[in-house]
Amino acid sequence: MSEDDLKKFIKKVEDLNALVDSLETLPGRRSKLASCYSHDQVVELAKSWGFEIGSRWGE
Repeated sequence: MSEDDLKKFIKKVEDLNALVDSLETLPGRRSKLASCYSHDQVVELAKSWGFEIGSRWGE
């Protein structure tokens, strides 16, 4: 893994952790996320909340 790929990977993990944390602190987020039925919906919802979780670290 290149250094650039490692940075992308770490950023994605940080965003995922922050997203999970927000489910406990911001009312309604957990149910909105649970109502998604596809990966694309999850990615778009997360993006609307300011989290970039859709890109793969190796791309």
